[in-house]
Amino acid sequence: MKKAVLVVSFGTSYEQTRKKTIEACENKIKEGLKEYDFFRAYTSNMIINKIKRRDNICIENPIQALDRIFEEGYEEVIVQTLHIICGEEYNKLKDQVNSYKDKFRKIVLGRPLLKYIDDYKETVEIVRHQIPQMEEDETVVFMGHGTSHELHSAYPTLEYMMRDAGINAYVGTVEGYPELENVIKRLKQDNIKKVNLMPFMLVAGDHAINDMASDDEDSWKSVLTSEGFNVKVYMSGLGENPKIQEKFLNHAFDCKTIHEELEITS
Repeated sequence: MKKAVLVVSFGTSYEQTRKKTIEACENKIKEGLKEYDFFRAYTSNMIINKIKRRDNICIENPIQALDRIFEEGYEEVIVQTLHIICGEEYNKLKDQVNSYKDKFRKIVLGRPLLKYIDDYKETVEIVRHQIPQMEEDETVVFMGHGTSHELHSAYPTLEYMMRDAGINAYVGTVEGYPELENVIKRLKQDNIKKVNLMPFMLVAGDHAINDMASDDEDSWKSVLTSEGFNVKVYMSGLGENPKIQEKFLNHAFDCKTIHEELEITS
């Protein structure tokens, strides 16, 4: 039986961070599932088109990749997402994969980074080792992407679990809740003076470079500085962390143990 693993991410047009994050995760999964032929897809058609136009590199979206996998005669498919939460992008992918359930003997969708309680606990422990040593009036502010989907609650949950684990951290989002203004209000209430600004995203791409760390007046760095905080920026995407790469691999491994035909994990 021909087996394929399709690794799906949002994608990024920044080559340097792509190699450190997305491709590093892909390679970890490829090495761990050697009995599966490897395929990749991006969910962002905008990024796909930009890379094709600029670099003449063709990357498929999930529908194109699954069509090709089917046409090439594969019977078992693991689709492993590199998304962070079970938000809008993940649920769109889930619907797409589900539409192929009658074409394969077995097709399974692996969960994103954060789904179960243990996923949050494991991720908190992984991220703990990326955080610098801090003084009493110092903290970490993570920038998450955010979502309008009902799973926007993932970000407050993440912050709560970090604090429960003894990590002094705040989590804000670019699109959704909590926003930066909510974070700033709480920073002032807690008498925080120094902020270590870090992306809580797979890649340190456009949002991290422009919305978080740029000198534009509306970037998080500029706004926090203007509000009187001493700001230090860390530009490392989650995908650069070998333990995060390993966690995505473990999610793909979990798909191997599902034996029911045409199974789509929720």
